[in-house]
Amino acid sequence: MRPAAEAEKAGIPAVVVTTTGFTTIAKSVGKSEGIANLRVAEYPGAVGVHPEELVDANVENVLFDRIVSELTQPRTAVVREVAAAASGDLVGNIVFEGTYDEINAYFRSKSWSDELPITPPTPERVAVFLKNTKRAPDEVIAVLAQANLAATPRNIAVNAVMAGCKPELMPVLIAAVEAIADNNYNLANIGSTWGVQPFLLVNGPLAKQLGIENGPQLVNRGANPSLGRALALIIKNIAGYKYGSSYMGTFGYPLNVVISENEAVTPWEPFHVEHGFNREDSTVTACGTVTWGWPPAIYGTPHKTAAQAALKFLALETTKKPCLARLVERGPNGFRNMLTFMIAPPVAKALADEGYTKQKIREYVYEHARVPAHELEFLIEYGHSEAFKLSDMIARGLLPEEYRVEPDAMVRVLPSPDVIEIVVCGDPDRNRLMVLWGGYISPVSKIIER
Repeated sequence: MRPAAEAEKAGIPAVVVTTTGFTTIAKSVGKSEGIANLRVAEYPGAVGVHPEELVDANVENVLFDRIVSELTQPRTAVVREVAAAASGDLVGNIVFEGTYDEINAYFRSKSWSDELPITPPTPERVAVFLKNTKRAPDEVIAVLAQANLAATPRNIAVNAVMAGCKPELMPVLIAAVEAIADNNYNLANIGSTWGVQPFLLVNGPLAKQLGIENGPQLVNRGANPSLGRALALIIKNIAGYKYGSSYMGTFGYPLNVVISENEAVTPWEPFHVEHGFNREDSTVTACGTVTWGWPPAIYGTPHKTAAQAALKFLALETTKKPCLARLVERGPNGFRNMLTFMIAPPVAKALADEGYTKQKIREYVYEHARVPAHELEFLIEYGHSEAFKLSDMIARGLLPEEYRVEPDAMVRVLPSPDVIEIVVCGDPDRNRLMVLWGGYISPVSKIIER
């Protein structure tokens, strides 16, 4: 989609070929890249499961005519301006008056809510939030893809009120907006059918002061749920990702989560210190995941210590959670596919007691997270949109020569140890861990300004 937009800017007519369901998101991407009404020709249906004869018929009888039609119609000029406000009238003005139920119904009709009841963002409530930042109400904090709308303290506050946040959480959300707007985060590509779900990691003294939980049931307690909900509404109302149109997610995802690291008990440097911040700094890190599920329990036995079991589980979970066809890729695209290891404090202690640093854990998993070459071949050929084979990826430089092996040989699934991030959090009395895969996302950290 983006190459087509660049071609149009250069005066070269271009058509994006999509399948059913992707036309809206293609046009959204085109608009975010500066092209209004990007030319799109839609192939009817899910091409991946169509027999070859049906594909041929659809291309000849439907798609070809649509391509010709798009190339022969006048087009709209390049869009160059950036909108200054979010979601139409959702900028702090009074847009509707009524009862609580009437307000909720109106917001749903405008696709401004998450289908759950919201707290009406009255001017009075928004004003209280604005007192918790030194930024001017209409200062542009960032311009968020794909809608290319400006995020300001005022419209960030509107979404925070709707989510049920406490006013003192305002600085966290401003820093979070700065993080997701960073080019390295890759917000422009979260609309995937994978269902990429941004989430936040909060570090530093402010986490405890603001009631952001790091212990048992941390994603469901304290300030965490409302912060996660506010992030979701910001992504919907300012970034412009609408469920089922420009924000795909084949099956969807329940909520955007927020976690905090248990810095008091971690045996290693806290996440933010590891990444160059001072211990006394408070930071928010924008992350992402397309996976969530059962966290395995870790037990030591006479044959294997708890630390050894934890390492084995991490390596095994790494081969199960991600789309391996994408994860193995080398180069800039592959390095966006980040993994987050959430490790409960007792497991972290067991690992540290046996001398495992974060880097040693990364290196162990990098070396031991392996699958048979024939399994990876299948996942690449049938689970990769370009339908590559291992040999194709090697020839294109997406995989190194070490992958040119016999079908039963075990091959690594990680492009580098550096794609792994490690966070100590969760129940301080439980022996569990969880592996999250970030899809297209690379974590970005920003300092929270009080």
